[in-house]
Amino acid sequence: MSSGVTCYYSVLGLRKQASDTEIRDAYRKLALKWHPDRCMKDPVVAGEAKRRFQQIQEAYSVLSDKEKKTIYDAGMLGLLGDDDDDDEVDFEGYSLEYLQGLLMDMIADNQSIDFGFNWDASKKQLGKGLGAS
Repeated sequence: MSSGVTCYYSVLGLRKQASDTEIRDAYRKLALKWHPDRCMKDPVVAGEAKRRFQQIQEAYSVLSDKEKKTIYDAGMLGLLGDDDDDDEVDFEGYSLEYLQGLLMDMIADNQSIDFGFNWDASKKQLGKGLGAS
């Protein structure tokens, strides 16, 4: 996945609430318009067509897959992994529920930091409150 694309909905000319049918129809229309084979006569246009066609395919591959779309909409697409970048974590094969659990853990960890909550101190306080002398 390329990092140059900022919004897959914009690439397909859609709003975020677009239905599956709207996503598919927009993809088909734009893929036909920007297919590199249709623009081979003009090298300048052919380069632009190839770039746009790749963006359109990338956007559709994410937005047409319910799990990927959910992760993308949550702003966590980079966690899906990337064959071109060995630095990223590959979560392929994990269920959406597992990924949601990871997200909830991250949020819980972040909230403990944001609110100055010290987990170790709270455990000590809890132990004292349970009759520990």
